[in-house]
Amino acid sequence: MSTTAHLGASGRGGTAHDAGDTDGRRAAAGRAPLRGLAWLVWRQHRLVFGVLFAATVAGAVWCTVLRGQMAGFIDAHHIAGCSEISLVPRCEGTQAAVTEFRTAYRSNLQLVEVGLLLLPALIGLFIGAPLIARELEAGTHKLILTQSVGPLRWLAAKIALPALVVLAATTALSLVFGLLWQVGGDEVSGSYWYSTAGFSSLGPVPVAYALLGLAVGVLAGLLLRRTVVSMAVTLTAMAVVQFAFTQLRPHLMPVVTTKFGRGESAQLPDDGWLVAQGSYTGSGGRVPDTACQPYSDYEACLRKHDVVGQYMDQHPVSHHWPLAWIESGIVLAVAGVLTVIAFRVMRRRHG
Repeated sequence: MSTTAHLGASGRGGTAHDAGDTDGRRAAAGRAPLRGLAWLVWRQHRLVFGVLFAATVAGAVWCTVLRGQMAGFIDAHHIAGCSEISLVPRCEGTQAAVTEFRTAYRSNLQLVEVGLLLLPALIGLFIGAPLIARELEAGTHKLILTQSVGPLRWLAAKIALPALVVLAATTALSLVFGLLWQVGGDEVSGSYWYSTAGFSSLGPVPVAYALLGLAVGVLAGLLLRRTVVSMAVTLTAMAVVQFAFTQLRPHLMPVVTTKFGRGESAQLPDDGWLVAQGSYTGSGGRVPDTACQPYSDYEACLRKHDVVGQYMDQHPVSHHWPLAWIESGIVLAVAGVLTVIAFRVMRRRHG
């Protein structure tokens, strides 16, 4: 029994080898969409990814150099753990050296802190918001959605690769800044762990906020379908969220209350975060500091209120990492909810 080969476009008959190649290409094509989508997302956003990568490398190098300089100064002047006004006996006579250190390095340290504080909003602004909004605004999403790739798979690919890039970059920067902070943070520099910029730059906090910025930008772009408007909304939303957490942060854990009797020196450790203070009465009640300030006879006012001492509510430095992980967990949960909402919106609009 003979077989007849069908002529191809060139007029030559196809062989079994050609058929095998065709079948192989079809099979590969069937397995390729995910890799193809990832490649497409990378090609579309490689410029901003490259900028983020360059900023990460530059920031890491700068922090490393700055760490070496700060460590050399601290070791030479023996001021590790010393502040300008310190209760530590070994820090006596180091005020001039601490002041010199702060003049030389504090502004550089704060610049890194501010950069990490602003990074999540910038990620939402330049990566998250245009990620979907630009496609919807230009109509290019229609071409992709008419292919074999479904809308949810397309959205997953659009989010997954930027999320991995953002996660890697912010984790690297946070780790490098943590090493810098170990040398010159808190007492020596005067930039304490509980400051807005300091807390937002250490540990998991900048990583969590960066992923939140990405999620906010994606959802804004999906809902608003306009790139510039989505960028403005993302920037505003991130500013509001970060400010709200600065107000919520002191209440994420119970404070530690320290009481001082009348006539005792009321002072916390240098690294303690003072949340509230005032006077307490013999019955245990609290009287705000402002209660007796308008009166000329301050002591008589205190006796009138039966004040027996002062109290200070604080978060000791041991609360730093629990507070950081609690806040990061909440922020990541919000980012997860926003991502789920984005997928629900995509499913409702595009099936």
